[in-house]
Amino acid sequence: MHGDDTVKDLVQQHWNGRAATFDEESQHGIHSDEQHDSWLSVLREWTGNDSHRILDVGCGTGVISLLLAELDHDVVGVDFAREMLEHARAKARQTEYSIAFQQGDAERLALPDDITELVTARHLVWTLPNPTAALQEWQRVVEPGGRILLIEGYWNHDEPWDEYEDMHDNLPMYDGRPPDELSDVLVQEGFSDVTHEPLMDATLWGREPHHDYYIMSGTVPR
Repeated sequence: MHGDDTVKDLVQQHWNGRAATFDEESQHGIHSDEQHDSWLSVLREWTGNDSHRILDVGCGTGVISLLLAELDHDVVGVDFAREMLEHARAKARQTEYSIAFQQGDAERLALPDDITELVTARHLVWTLPNPTAALQEWQRVVEPGGRILLIEGYWNHDEPWDEYEDMHDNLPMYDGRPPDELSDVLVQEGFSDVTHEPLMDATLWGREPHHDYYIMSGTVPR
């Protein structure tokens, strides 16, 4: 077993190494107008028609951040991997949208309390050594009555891969979790009105999904 700092260094190394080609994979980047519009439809349904202050944690190359900005939200993206952020900033510069991207730890955000209305995170909790600490931290930065919105999945790979072979035992949610299990975790951590639905439309992922994908929302208590 590794200490948290060692695990986080390995995680950072992994995602920095994948940054240059991350968007090339159909399930990660946006590769068609149809895929783009399908993601906009999902995010619009779950964020509503009003503009919100949104913190996109684990934003990676900014895929979800840019879609949220297109929906007229005020977006800040945070990621642990500097190379991912460089790609996110480069993509944002090619658009009309103003998005602040900053490096940060999802479990220890350098942000004040109650600073945002909504936290979003896509495929993040599985790669955190302390996912419940992260959920508490996201509650802290979301104003009372605000929400978190998680795009998650359950991968259940036969074997750990790449750098994760050396550290997957340190990640409590490695391989993701079925939605009912993650829902129970959110309830245990104090979120209310926890709800989820499948995200299994092949258009969203650019191919038939090989795993169980879903979106989940929870409300921060007032």
